[in-house]
Amino acid sequence: MAVSIEDIKKLRKMTGAGMMDCKNALAETGGDIEAAIEIIRKKGQAVAAKREDREAAEGCVLAGAKEGFAAIVALKCETDFVANNDSFRALTKQILEAALLASAKSLDEVKNITVDGRTIADLITDEIGKTGEKMELGAYEYVEAPTVAAYDHFNHKLSTIVGLSEAGIEEGVGREVALQVAAMNPMAATREAIPQEVVDMEIKVAIDKTKDEQVRKAAEGALRKAGLNPNHFDSEEHIESNITKGWITAEEAAKGREIMKAAAEEKAAHMPEQMIQNIAKGRVGKFYKENVLVEQEFHRDPKITVGQFLDGTKKGLTVLTFKRVNLNQD
Repeated sequence: MAVSIEDIKKLRKMTGAGMMDCKNALAETGGDIEAAIEIIRKKGQAVAAKREDREAAEGCVLAGAKEGFAAIVALKCETDFVANNDSFRALTKQILEAALLASAKSLDEVKNITVDGRTIADLITDEIGKTGEKMELGAYEYVEAPTVAAYDHFNHKLSTIVGLSEAGIEEGVGREVALQVAAMNPMAATREAIPQEVVDMEIKVAIDKTKDEQVRKAAEGALRKAGLNPNHFDSEEHIESNITKGWITAEEAAKGREIMKAAAEEKAAHMPEQMIQNIAKGRVGKFYKENVLVEQEFHRDPKITVGQFLDGTKKGLTVLTFKRVNLNQD
């Protein structure tokens, strides 16, 4: 049976498959459109099975919000060419809209949402059949809060969503905070949201670093007092190298090692604990400023923090939660 160009175009429009795929499917089914659609879908499943071992490192990330609920969807594929394809982005948007409508709470829930009689998982398989690339729903995040906002970066690889503590906040306020999350990649919304083990580790690192600095300064001071250049003794490797270069003698190297050892032991035995704690506290404070969203410098005005920006918008307003999905490495 001859296949008409009109039927090929119709099937192509319905499935997005290539012209030859549509022609072959129609020829196989004797012109039966519904049966041809099923063949094309099965082809997509076959491609998906073949591609299981391939890496889906590219993709499209989109975020959206409705009243009290916001979500991010990341649909992944193999190449940037497909990621930038209008059909692929349209599917990502369709998945996001379905997830928002359903207020989906998990990746599995999103995959099982039905759109026009087809699950999201089926729609992804259909798209695989069109492109021949492996695809997968790589990430799904959501937030619930009195006010929510979303931000999509221009490259469609990075999106963020935030939840604010008060209802009725102007959309632009939440978007500015979502943009801050995209740009500065905070660890948590508030200090309280950072796991205690992370805080404990930062305190330990700060104390150890401060003590090491105090020991090093004492050793450098002792070397200078003995008429030796501390730059020649900053590591054992450099000491050996400086001997070879003739910058210090073997005797000076031995003397310098003894001086540094004695100075380090003396300093370690008489460490000014209160000073160590104060310096370490300052270092932990810097950690909070860099990693806690409400304590970060506001991207529009570095003279204030994000928390001050929100409090200036409405007294007591703060960030309850946020999510960030980035397909690129930060």
